[in-house]
Amino acid sequence: MSLVNVRRDVSDPFYRYKMERIQTKIEGKGNGIKTVVVNLSSVAQSLARPGAYLIKYFGFELGAQTNIDPPDDRWIINGAHEASKLQELLDGFISKFVLCKKCKNPETDVHIKDGDIVLDCKACGQRTQVDLRQKLSGFILKNVPKKTKKDKAERKAARKAKQNGTKENGNGSGGDDNSDQASPGGDDPHNDIASDDDALTRKIKTEAQGLEKREVEVNDDEWAVDMSEEAVKARLLQLPGEFKQKLALNGGGDDDDEEGEGGGNTVYDHLGTWIQEQAEQKGGVNNVDDIEIYLKAQELGIEAKHRTVLVLVQTIFDENICSQIGKRAGMLKKVISSERHEKALLGGTERLVGSLLKEHPEMLEKVVKILQLYYHHDLISEEVVTKWGSKASKKYVDLSVSKKVRKAAEPFITWLAEAEEEESDEDDE
Repeated sequence: MSLVNVRRDVSDPFYRYKMERIQTKIEGKGNGIKTVVVNLSSVAQSLARPGAYLIKYFGFELGAQTNIDPPDDRWIINGAHEASKLQELLDGFISKFVLCKKCKNPETDVHIKDGDIVLDCKACGQRTQVDLRQKLSGFILKNVPKKTKKDKAERKAARKAKQNGTKENGNGSGGDDNSDQASPGGDDPHNDIASDDDALTRKIKTEAQGLEKREVEVNDDEWAVDMSEEAVKARLLQLPGEFKQKLALNGGGDDDDEEGEGGGNTVYDHLGTWIQEQAEQKGGVNNVDDIEIYLKAQELGIEAKHRTVLVLVQTIFDENICSQIGKRAGMLKKVISSERHEKALLGGTERLVGSLLKEHPEMLEKVVKILQLYYHHDLISEEVVTKWGSKASKKYVDLSVSKKVRKAAEPFITWLAEAEEEESDEDDE
């Protein structure tokens, strides 16, 4: 299925907001000719707007009759209309009824208040009004969707709003994230949070102090596949220079998609080695371009593999991971497409943290912030991270390291659970 950026004026291939390209089918002849917008429901869902808003907007702009509530998902516009024309009209709809007027991100909810249509931005917290002179505005005011319990996406957006709503700069989730350390020369323009311990992280950690201490359960069934010391050593690569951590690209079972010769000579090893070499040549891993990395993975035929995520976490991140996640989120979002990929992201993070602990013992304190940033950039889901956090495993690291990392993650897991309970209570009111 062909995907395009929600904002088609943005050419960045890793722009995180995507939607399907409009597809149409012309049916009938003469006066009975009509255009069926085949995937209108999918496009509407990507924009978080009712399909009726989109089809009605097309109707107003084309001066054509439409159906606004098809029982069979056949959205029809009278007359013959090219998909390219509807795509251009959709750009106008997005600009007027979806994008935040301040940060230009499409993370907005529609609220009707006192006869006004308000776009509530979950990225920057800004609330802006829609022009009521637009023809569609009258339709929206008369066709307010019935209130239902928030779905997962809405609940997550609400949490992001609470996190970002107090920020004045408006960067939101469209910008880069937190600096791992304060810049010696002043504020870093690439960071939208002043320090590693921002307000939300401090809140999570403070609330965690009141939690009962509990042992992390060990589960050797779903997550755990024993890795002998000999097997791990056979795969370890000692990184030069700034990459003091050891890289274990394979291992951990899941042999169904193993490629290459094994023993340090797989396509995954090739990707990891290539990234290391590029980092050496360019003076640091932060100087290795996202697109080049993705194209290399594509060249090796592993851009869609979950093990690629495991390699990436251990090569594109280091002890400054908190300031690096936001800059790499677009590429990672392109690669991470399933729960299996999310587990690989978390497993790779365990390895990274574990390998850095000796020289950087403060890495455990950063686990909450790392998970918070992953969650903020939609790289992990509540279900996967909650399950991961409840059961230590020796799949990716020694069991003792796994326990330490997941123990450090407890404040974030608890925050997620409590946020879920609060939202459930609000929905029931």
